[in-house]
Amino acid sequence: MSSTTDASAGRAQIAARTLRTDRWWLPPLANFIGLTAWVAYATVRAFMQQDYYVAEYNYLTPFYSPCVSYGCVPEASHFGQFLPDVWWLPYAAVTLPFLLLFRLTCYYYRKAYYRAFWLSPPACAVAEPHAKYTGETRFPLVMQNLHRYFFYAAAIISVINTYDAVLAFAKADGSFGLGLGNIILVANVVLLWLYTASCHSCRSIIGGRLNHFSQHPVRYKLWGYVSKLNGKHMQLAWATLASLAITDFYIMAVSAGWISDLRIVG
Repeated sequence: MSSTTDASAGRAQIAARTLRTDRWWLPPLANFIGLTAWVAYATVRAFMQQDYYVAEYNYLTPFYSPCVSYGCVPEASHFGQFLPDVWWLPYAAVTLPFLLLFRLTCYYYRKAYYRAFWLSPPACAVAEPHAKYTGETRFPLVMQNLHRYFFYAAAIISVINTYDAVLAFAKADGSFGLGLGNIILVANVVLLWLYTASCHSCRSIIGGRLNHFSQHPVRYKLWGYVSKLNGKHMQLAWATLASLAITDFYIMAVSAGWISDLRIVG
């Protein structure tokens, strides 16, 4: 074996795929199972086109927000109806592609699915099975460079989800109401905002291209807050996947009549 301390000797010739003795395969396996399960659930729900709205309490699942198809319940169409009602087009088709692209190009999710699905590489110090590496310089991975623009779209969608959560405090008869569904909707929106704000692009937008932080005290303060959130980006990424699924499932269960909403006020 060539010496790894001699720069002229080149890389060490190790036949084994890795010398790691820990369970390095566990994180990518867990990511594979978790992401596959979530994508399967979200895909089924997006195309069910039913049990997405509770008229009595104005609960609208984020998977169908904004509901802009002609097939949507009119009361759930807060921004009008202009998409055709066909089975292959989700009711929230205007926003879902941007949410998907925002997540797909997210720096953490890239790491997660590159390792879990493409094994590129499966873990640190573990050789990948691919013969060559081109990085993100070719289609479709070159699209990853558009992440900052998908961030703007995600921020707008978070505003829409916030609007839905606030609107849900008004019952169908116009009176104030508070139930478990409201708490779940608000918790989901808070997590979505934290995840969006923790994005690397958000951190760069707020504090990037500044040569002197002392001359921009407000942006520096905001940059510090976002930097702290950025350190929790992975946890927030998974927390929002969980909150989206929980919120959708709860509203589906109430809408389908499986359970009744736990009411606190009204």
